[in-house]
Amino acid sequence: MKFKRYIINLRKTRVWHKWLGTGLAFLLFISAITGVLLALKKDVAVIQPPTVKGQNKDLANWIPLQQIDSIAYQALVAAHPEQYENKVDRMDVRPSKGVVKVLFDKGYWEVQVDGGSGKVLSIARRHSDWIEALHDGSIISDLFKLISMNILGIGLIFLLLTGLWLWYGPKKYRKLKRQRKEQE
Repeated sequence: MKFKRYIINLRKTRVWHKWLGTGLAFLLFISAITGVLLALKKDVAVIQPPTVKGQNKDLANWIPLQQIDSIAYQALVAAHPEQYENKVDRMDVRPSKGVVKVLFDKGYWEVQVDGGSGKVLSIARRHSDWIEALHDGSIISDLFKLISMNILGIGLIFLLLTGLWLWYGPKKYRKLKRQRKEQE
């Protein structure tokens, strides 16, 4: 009786493992590809523009952030007039590099401005931002992100446990089979 129970459990586990693995494969594939791209973002300029160094690293000599905001917006609109409705989302202040990265809320645009002179150093798209949104599911919605990432995490734990059982189970089965033969 114990012998049959092991066989039944192994077969059920194999079915669950197969279907869950198949179901999670798409999310895993997207997460893996985007994870590799995000790991390379500092090394590949197409993914994320390299940080250009400004001249002045002393914050006391920098122009106000409000002025940097205005300079970045005007530079973006001058280079891409269709971006006139775009608004500043956040500013990444890098005193050690003398630069402020001004990030916009639409189109994943970034304008790098010298903190001291206000000179525009770079205007480029930050593909790393949409890749990150795709990576964590927030490109669809925050609710999707919450649900999909929890399903992915719990699913991976389940696949790990069932995979261990599918590795260990046959060993246990063979051991029981040997013991049964020895008793006969």
